[in-house]
Amino acid sequence: MADSENIVRYKGTATGRVQGVGFRAFVQKHAIKRGIKGWVRNMSDGSVTMEAEGDKTSLEALRDDIMKGNLFIKVKALSWEEMPIKCDEDDFVILK
Repeated sequence: MADSENIVRYKGTATGRVQGVGFRAFVQKHAIKRGIKGWVRNMSDGSVTMEAEGDKTSLEALRDDIMKGNLFIKVKALSWEEMPIKCDEDDFVILK
C-alpha cells in the first residue's frame, strides 16, 4: 500500500445482477490485485455490501472494475461512502 496519508476506506453497496453470478469472487480478485484490504458479503435483500481499504487511486480503480462488471455481472447502482480507516485487516475476504 501507499503511504498512510493516502489510505482511505469505503463502504459500498451494489445492486443489480450481483448475486449468483460470481460477484463476490470478482470483487475479491480485483481488490487483491490492487492491494486492497477488506471484505464483501451477500445481503438478504439481493444486494452485496463491502468495505474496502487502500490508497485512493486503487479504490477508484476497484470502483470502476465493479461498475464495468463482466458478461454475467451487471451492477445497476453502487453506493460508495468514505468511512474511518481500520488498518486491522491483512487480506480481502468473502464473508458468509
